[in-house]
Amino acid sequence: MYIRKSLLMGFLALALVGGWLAKTIAEEKMSPSGVNYFDGAKIMNALEKSGIGKIAEGKAGSGVYTLMMARRDKPGEVELHRLDSDVFYIVSGTATFVTGGKALGMKSTAPNEERGQSITGGNIQPLKAGDVITIPNGVPHWFQDVKGTFLYFVVKVR
Repeated sequence: MYIRKSLLMGFLALALVGGWLAKTIAEEKMSPSGVNYFDGAKIMNALEKSGIGKIAEGKAGSGVYTLMMARRDKPGEVELHRLDSDVFYIVSGTATFVTGGKALGMKSTAPNEERGQSITGGNIQPLKAGDVITIPNGVPHWFQDVKGTFLYFVVKVR
């Protein structure tokens, strides 16, 4: 029952992140790099108050998207998507996430997709259940550390 409720809350949060969320969150300072972090407690507080406002704007190519569920129990490779932007909604667990900086050891794995070993000089963001983070296309990102089981939704927008 708890997992079903978490999944429903995840889908609700993702739907709101796509275009609207509480005005209080929209008033937070946006990062000049285009990477935006939204604290889970503030998102839930805003949802409880039913205030809806624009959270972020940006181009996403033709606007097609893919929704996925992901599970991690260890760090991953650095990812860099030339066309896709990512929106993550964290369901459970904690992780250290790095964005931007210089990606090392990058190799092409598919058209417009690269993977690598690590990032130096990036922005470090702890992630926890309820958080949302957006990663624009062209920004390297990496789960540097994962504690236990880490579950999250991914919306890839092109």
